[in-house]
Amino acid sequence: MLLAALLLLQTAPAAPQCTAIDTGLAANLSGWTAPGGELGVNKAARLQAGEVSKFRDVPAGAKPGGAVMIGFKVETAGRYGIALDQRGWIDVVPGASGGEALKSVAHGHGPACSTIRKIVRFDLQPGLYRLYLTGLDLPDAKVMLVADD
Repeated sequence: MLLAALLLLQTAPAAPQCTAIDTGLAANLSGWTAPGGELGVNKAARLQAGEVSKFRDVPAGAKPGGAVMIGFKVETAGRYGIALDQRGWIDVVPGASGGEALKSVAHGHGPACSTIRKIVRFDLQPGLYRLYLTGLDLPDAKVMLVADD
């Protein structure tokens, strides 16, 4: 049994050796390297975090700690990912106020050798949405709305 475990460890793939970070990203992630202050499709934003208690209409599943809330607009129905550079809870709420958070349809990690820690995907219709990031450890968050092709 021990021998079998050792053989499995020897054949396990090694973690990628990154010579460059955030290079060679897919086209829909290319905006990750130039964040601004506004969240848009395939456009990253770097946002200052505040305490979750300072935000109104925070979804029921929000986590304590640092938080960010930003609005965004979707023009075309489809599957969209919310990419985040750190550990945190991601909620998307339709409309300008109130409402319940949407259920996500997929969760994953960012590409190897990138600073994208996680991507959570949602099926969205055209309209206005609010993004809540909660349970953040860092004083700011880099986030991006990613259109899945």
